Amino acid sequence: MGGYLTGRLRIKWVGLHTHEVFFRDTANGFLTWAVASVIGATVLASAASFMVGGAATMVAGVASGAAAGASQGVTQAATRPGGSRADPTAYFVDTLYRTAHPSANATEDDVRAQSTRILLNGMLNGDVAAPDKTYLAQLVAVRTGLPQADAQKRVDEVIAQEDAAEAKVRQAADDARKAASKLSIFTALSMLIGAFIACAAAAVGGQQRDVH
Repeated sequence: MGGYLTGRLRIKWVGLHTHEVFFRDTANGFLTWAVASVIGATVLASAASFMVGGAATMVAGVASGAAAGASQGVTQAATRPGGSRADPTAYFVDTLYRTAHPSANATEDDVRAQSTRILLNGMLNGDVAAPDKTYLAQLVAVRTGLPQADAQKRVDEVIAQEDAAEAKVRQAADDARKAASKLSIFTALSMLIGAFIACAAAAVGGQQRDVH
């Protein structure tokens, strides 16, 4: 519509070749499309920024609360006199002082923090190592009173649930990337078609202007 109005409302050029008039009309239509695209992109970017900012704030609040709750035991156990919070070497330090049979006298916070570090290390490496699974089963057996076989089964079930949740997150990320790729291609094609239509509409408007 903008291209057509550009060609239709412009004053008639006198003394120019027909091809030159056609070129100028199409060029004006293209410029109209370009200006409209910039304005539209600015409006959409402002709206998208507002929506994404609000969503990011909400998600950040929820995620920070969940992360604080999940890492509370880890940070407490990792904090030592003269040490630092959330020491990245805490998992390896745990392995240095593991005993063949976990003690039932360990505090609940220490047990949960150590279990959390084992699971986090498994997530980083793609899977929980067999010795870690056995040790987790021993911890569960000591803390819950379950037989070793039942404790091992519970550990395997929790790790399977963790793997399934991670797979869902990765699948969602892949789907989002594919959707963004398709949207980019569709947007590029739409803009090319829009530019062509604006140029053609301006040429049609120019022809009607010259006729009248």
